[in-house]
Amino acid sequence: MRSYSYSGQDAKGMPKKGIITAENDQEFLQKAKEKGIYVRDYQESDSSEAKSIYKFGTKELAFNCRQLSAMLTSGLTLVKAIDILTKEQENEKARAIWQDVYENVQKGESFSSTLEMHAGSFPDFLISMVGAGESSGSLDIVMTRMSDHYAKENKLKNTIKSAMIYPIILLVLCVAVVILLFTFIMPTFIDMFDDKSQMPFLTKVLAAISDFLKSKWYLLIGIIVIGVAAFIYAMKVPKFRLKFDRMLVKGPGFGPLITKIYTGRFSRTLSSLYSSGLPMVECLDRASRILGNTYVDQKFEEVIDEVKQGEPLSAAITRTELFEPMFCSVIYVGEEAGALDSILEKSSDYYEEESDAAVQRLVDMIQPILIIFMGVIIGLVVMGIYPALYGSISNIENE
Repeated sequence: MRSYSYSGQDAKGMPKKGIITAENDQEFLQKAKEKGIYVRDYQESDSSEAKSIYKFGTKELAFNCRQLSAMLTSGLTLVKAIDILTKEQENEKARAIWQDVYENVQKGESFSSTLEMHAGSFPDFLISMVGAGESSGSLDIVMTRMSDHYAKENKLKNTIKSAMIYPIILLVLCVAVVILLFTFIMPTFIDMFDDKSQMPFLTKVLAAISDFLKSKWYLLIGIIVIGVAAFIYAMKVPKFRLKFDRMLVKGPGFGPLITKIYTGRFSRTLSSLYSSGLPMVECLDRASRILGNTYVDQKFEEVIDEVKQGEPLSAAITRTELFEPMFCSVIYVGEEAGALDSILEKSSDYYEEESDAAVQRLVDMIQPILIIFMGVIIGLVVMGIYPALYGSISNIENE
């Protein structure tokens, strides 16, 4: 038996470290999966070389699921489809993973159990859906749904990245302008004062900031680094993480926008899981975890308990106060009509469009804040240097 030390996280995103004994890498990953641990990095205890798990991105998952769906629909066997897909992989690590999947499926292992051996590379959601597809004999349909799911996930990520480009550029510009003003322009005008003790209070404050940035800039960098490190550490503390995640959902202004993004993802995921024949309790558990918010996870633990006791899903979700009333009403209508999966799928399309608009509104909120911040800084600097500028002009006129 070998000993593997690992680092990763549990289903709620909390960091986990430990040691697991196993015969090989596949058995180690399987045992970690059974413990509910998502492994990020691992190594044999007597080995100095750490092994980093290759994790498929949403774009790769969408491509792989789409290819498998097309090949299975056309009548190819699963083994042949995986063999062709393996040869299409451009990344060597991805090709090695799919090669291992191909060999195990060829030996008679189920597709889902083989994917579970690489749980760190494939998301838990995909593995569950593949298992459901195998059980119901509709793997081709499931692959189509997974392709659409990850394509939309990738689109949302790209939308967020694209929308954040301008605010990031504006933020960098703000920082650059502030540094330029306080390290080059301010000192020039401060030197115009013959008696620095006679400087106005605002000018003295700006002069002190200027001197600090010029002579003790390393302290500022140190404070920023310590602040970032402290925040990262605090996010690993369950109580702080819970409060931060609650603020994301309940915060004024941005809270409702983030809730719309969560609603779109949750609706689409729950629709995919439920339509695949998985029990509602398992659907709720997996659909809530995909949001990556501990506050939402905590609320859905209550929802799952109530559903287990026979409470209607719409009533249980309404009591969480996480989603807007219209979404809760949609779930109620779906339950009453016996078409929850189809209604959720339609509502997910609506909320995904709302998510795109929500992302844009979030960005629109950030931009004016940055512009106002830059304007305030420039205004303060102008007010601070005006007395020196006015005094120098007066001296020139007197001469």
